[in-house]
Formats: sequence, structure tokens, C-alpha cells
Amino acid sequence: MSRSAGSCGKVASGSRWGRLRMVGEESQGAAPVVGGLDRLLLDAKLSVPQARPGSVSRAGLIEAARASQCRVVGVTASAGYGKSTLLAQWARAENRRIVWVSLDRFDDDPALLLSVLATAYARVSPADADLLADLRSPGVSPLGRGAPRLASVLRTSPAPFVLMLDDLHELRSSACHDVLGVVISGIPRGSQLVSASRSEQPHIPRLRSAADVVEFGAAELALDAVGAEQVFAAAGVQVAPDVVAGVTARTEGWPAGLYLAAAIARESHGQAVAVSGEDRYVTDYLYRESLSQLPGTTQAFLRRTAVLDQLHAPLCDALLGEPGGQQQLRTIEASNSFLIPLDRRRLWYRYHALFREFLLGELRRVEPEVVMKLHLRAADWYESNGSPVLALEHLLNTTERSRCVRLVTALALPTYSSGQITTVQRWLSALGDSAIEEYPPLAVLAGWITALAGQTGEAQRWAAIVDAASFDLVPADGTASFDSARAMLRAVMCASGPEQMLIDANLALAQEPPWSPWRDTALCMSAEAHLLFGDVDEACELFVETSAVAEALGNTDTIVESESELASVEMDRGRWAQAGEHVDRALALIDRHRMHDYATSVIAFAQAARLAVHRGDLNEADRQLTNAMRARPACTFVLPFFAVRGRLQLAKAYWSIGDASTARHLLREIDDVLLHRPALGALVDEVSDFRRIVTSSARTGASGGSPLTPAELRLLPYLQTHLTIGEIGQRLFVSRNTVSSEVASIYRKLGVSSRNDAVQHAMAIGLLGG
Repeated sequence: MSRSAGSCGKVASGSRWGRLRMVGEESQGAAPVVGGLDRLLLDAKLSVPQARPGSVSRAGLIEAARASQCRVVGVTASAGYGKSTLLAQWARAENRRIVWVSLDRFDDDPALLLSVLATAYARVSPADADLLADLRSPGVSPLGRGAPRLASVLRTSPAPFVLMLDDLHELRSSACHDVLGVVISGIPRGSQLVSASRSEQPHIPRLRSAADVVEFGAAELALDAVGAEQVFAAAGVQVAPDVVAGVTARTEGWPAGLYLAAAIARESHGQAVAVSGEDRYVTDYLYRESLSQLPGTTQAFLRRTAVLDQLHAPLCDALLGEPGGQQQLRTIEASNSFLIPLDRRRLWYRYHALFREFLLGELRRVEPEVVMKLHLRAADWYESNGSPVLALEHLLNTTERSRCVRLVTALALPTYSSGQITTVQRWLSALGDSAIEEYPPLAVLAGWITALAGQTGEAQRWAAIVDAASFDLVPADGTASFDSARAMLRAVMCASGPEQMLIDANLALAQEPPWSPWRDTALCMSAEAHLLFGDVDEACELFVETSAVAEALGNTDTIVESESELASVEMDRGRWAQAGEHVDRALALIDRHRMHDYATSVIAFAQAARLAVHRGDLNEADRQLTNAMRARPACTFVLPFFAVRGRLQLAKAYWSIGDASTARHLLREIDDVLLHRPALGALVDEVSDFRRIVTSSARTGASGGSPLTPAELRLLPYLQTHLTIGEIGQRLFVSRNTVSSEVASIYRKLGVSSRNDAVQHAMAIGLLGG
């Protein structure tokens, strides 16, 4: 559906969701950030940080890692050990191309992570810039298509590079580490991935066993007395060697402690005894001493701005309700090693993670009553500057639940449709079911999202909640009314048969005006309902109108659906030339918007296969059949007319090329759908007619044996990873025995005997990557 322009919530047109007006856009009186806030934030994430004055050289560690010939370097230690400094020094000394990514908590989503990695790589390899469009599209499976695509591009890089990932501990979801593991497999010899993390890095153990990783921990990063002397000298403090040795011993070489000790010694005119303390890391003491030396206004500035993930002078001014943020940031940067510039223009900064944690603790201790107010002011600023996603992230730290709910309602489908499923799930989880139920329009969107994701149980649960709800205000999702939104969800799930589907579709059609971003959805549901009634001519008229309206709105998915259904009718009528025009348009849109893994694309691929068979191009037919079979897991019984019609058209195509086994298999899958949705009108009759042809035939041949089932297709991408059978079961919420059985079936059907062979064969025939 829609495609996101980044982590800050801008959504490009491309579907019905992409045309929704984002909350905060076109705000009156807002002062726009030059160049766009999204672009500035992204540029800061992908830029090598400026070197800190007085940093101790890590040249020895860097050279050891470079000389090792290992593809991966893991830097793992708690906060304050200079991990980012090491990476930044390496980047500035490196003669290979540098791909830098500073990760943050918002990147903990596999689709967004791949997008950021692809963007960073495209900066140093412009020839591969089209990869970005692939990985940020709505129909791209992160593990099945996106990660292997990026790995393939890295593997064939024309020049060596170093991919540096700072703050890897911000990635907490297993899905992110799964896709990262696949990406790491694409790092070629001569290139390296360097990752810095506070916590254990999940990809390290398997690389350790293969002797393909260099590891630096706290022991290697700790400074000795010589390094400590450099820290004090850089701070302009003359301290006796025995005092330096004592401080080094107390801090156990912890770089952050030594930098703070030097800062305090400078402020106390060399009285290094002030840095003694019982805590072996002297964290609280040192920080309190450091903070106490500053003016009260500066202390308040530091505490209050610590609620921000990134600092920007206008944002700080808005947060504190007074000007002077730029001067404060420059002054603090000049006197404190714990404010880090994120870009060369010094427009954006962040606090060192450990320092920020301390400041937040101070804020909660000294001024707990202002915390919520600060988050609200930050949300207001981000929203007025066109970044509703970051506004929402601050709002989730407040009690403004109604505002949060309305903002999630406006952002959920655009964000979901950009592939950031994990992000949407996190928002919904943060709100909680009760808050969602209290705002029924959001419950409707939860129903759409779970239906499109194939989460059948959750989709039915939300549908039941929506059915029992009432809501009289105008929804924030762009629909004309809650009744209209509910009717369209009911129509697409078609739980009560064609009659009710047509009633629901026509209700929405009567309410959604010509300019509504949902108008084409209402038209399309009405067309599908007429098709289920066998009223083909009326359905075709509506599909033609749907396609025109969707084009005006920029809603790609309904164009693909309409053109595919029109192609099917034309083929059944023997009008192959006209069918070809519809197929070509649908395929062009799928390719342009990378919708290959999307439910609406299954019928398009199936019709393209039928057309190729008619033209005698069996290679093209095989390619399109593979595309369709790979996408079909998205078509479950909660999208019943997609699920049945797509499989029926596929069965007809396979039957026409003599693959009776696959055709019969697809009929069995249709039977499973019909167990849940038996009332599908004329479509049931079409299935029965085709079944009679199949059962009355003596044809038994099969060109390729049984196809992979939807469950096996969902499991297949995990064979690229180094997860155990049990771990794969945990990812898919199935038992270990189920995974073992499905893996054995995959091997048998692909004619292989190992995971690696299964992955390679799946890549070769188009079931992975692409």
C-alpha cells in the first residue's frame, strides 16, 4: 500500500493510505526546518560523528581489527567505554568506503532497519540507489525478500567497504537480528562490518565458532595509566603520575570515569583528590560533582532536554519556553565531553547515553512534575514541524491517551503499509486493547492490519469488537464516518456472504464522497460483491470506475485489484488482447511500487501466467506462477474472495500447463478457505465447475510435484538464518515438531538435503530474494 519516506512519518502517495493527510502537516504558523526535518535527522544518523577533543587514540585496536581479515568486528562493553569513539576514529582513518549508521530505538523494526541500511549503503554506492525503493515498499517481506536482496548487493560490491553500526543494543526485537544476520552473510571478503553494543551481540557466537570475528570488550577498551595521562593532559590538567595511577585503578580504566575525573580536576584547579569515592565506577559521585559545577540555568537545561533523543536548538527553545538553546548547546559542547554533535553543521546533537541516563534520573529526582509537560512540548514541536511519528513517541510518555489514540489512528495504516509492522504493533501495545476499543475507528484499523497480515484470529476478534461498537464523531482515519469504515472492513472480510457484503459496500459508497481517500475502496468492495452475485457486467463497470478513481487518488493497490479482475473477465470471454492491456498495467504498477508480496498481487500474477500460457511463453508463465505462489500466504480466509479467486486462477493456470498435482493441491487449499467462508456466491460455483473438470480427467502428471504450502513458505526465509529448529518455532509460534516436519517437507519438495541447498535452490527458482 503506501510507502514511508522515513522514520518520521512522511508518507508518499501510492495507495489509499498514502493520501491521508498526516496530523501536523500544513500547520499554520509553524516554522519549517530548512531542508526538511526528516532529511536532517536521517543525515545525522548516517554521518560519522565529529571526533571528541582529547580522545585517546585507538589506533592499535583498529589496526589489529583491520589486519585480522575477519569480516565482522564486535565491540561490546557497557556505557562509557568509548565504543562510538573507536568507530569514529576508525572511520576517519579508513581508506575503504564507510557506511555509517547510528542506530536508535526507533530503528527496532525490521523493515525500517533495512531501509536505513539500504539508504546508508546507497550513499556510497549510488549505482545501487534503486535498492532503497525496493526495501521501503509495502509489499516487501523483510526476511524473505528485503534482507537477501541487500545481502546480494553487498556481496557483489565493486569496491570494499566498512559497514559501521553504532548502538546495536537499540535493536531488541528478534526480527531485526534475524534480518541483520542475513545481511551480515552478504559482507564479502575484504569488507567488514563493525558493530558497537552495550549488550551481547546475537550474531557473534556463530561467527566466533567460524573464526570470522574480532571481539573487543571492556578489557581491551579500558585505558591504562598512559591513556589516563593523555586524558588529563587534553583537559589541561597537570596531575602527578601517582595520582593518575590511583584514579585509573579506582575507575578500572573506565574511560568515562577518567574523562569526568579530568573535567572535575580542571574545575577544581587540579585538586584530583576530589575524584575519590567508594563506588568502583564512581558514577553518581562524578556526575553529581560535574553537574554541581555548572550554573543553575545550565543544570536545568541539561536535565530538561534529556527527554529528547536528539537535541536541536529550536526544539530546545520550544521545550524550555525561552530562547538561547543554540548558545547553551555550543557552550556545553565546548566544556563537556558528553554532548555529541550528530552533523557537520552542528545543528543536531545527542547526549552520551550514560550521561543522558544520569540526567533523566536527576530530572525525575529534582523536577518530577515537569516531565510530562516537557514531553508534551516536544510532541507539539515535532507535530508542528511535520514529524507526527516523533510527536507520537513523546505523547506515549504522557497521559494524553485520547491524543495518542487519534494520532495512532492517523498513522497506523501508512506506517504499516510502509512495512513497519513492528512499529505499529508497538504503538498498539503501548495504547492497550481498552484504549483502542474506546476509539472504535482505531479498532477498525486494527482489524484491517491484522487481516492484511494474515493474523486470522486477531482479525476476527477486532471485527467482533467493531461490530458491537458505536461512534458518532468524524474518524481521524480519513473515512466519512465510523459506520462507513466498519462497513468496508465487514465487506473485505465477507463473513456473512455476498448479500451482506453488498449492503456494506453500498453503505460505504453512499457515504464516501468523490474526494475521499477511501472512495475507491468502497467502489472496489461493491464491484467484488457484484462479482460474487454473478453480475459480471455491473462488476466490470464498477472496476473501471474504481481504477479511474484510484488513479486520481494515487491508490495503487485498488488499481492492481481492479485491473486484475477485469483481465480475468476478459480472458473468460476470450478477449485476450484486452486482457493483456489490463495485465500489463497491473504488473507495471506492482513492479513500480514493489508490491510483489502483497495479497492483491496474487490475482495479477495468476492472470499474467494464464496470458503467458495463451501466448505460448512457458518461461514467463513459470516466472509469474512462482510470483503468485510465493505471495499467496497473504491470502487467508479473512480476505476470502482474494484467497479463493487467486487460488482458482492459479489452479487453472497450472492445469493448462499439465501440472495436475499443483492444481489439485490448490483446490484443497480452497476447500480449507471455504470451511471458514462457505458463502461466496458465484465464486463457489466457479470452483465447483473447475473441480468437475479436474475430477473427470484422467490426467495425473505433475511437472514439479507438490508446491510449498503457505506454512512452508512462511518458514522458508528462516532457513537463511542460523536459528535452531526450536528457535524458528518460537518465531513462528509453532512447536519444534511442526518446524521439523515442515523443514523435511521443504527439503523433499525442493529436492535438497540441507538448509544451505534449500536456500540456494529457493533463490534460484524465485521463492527467496528477488
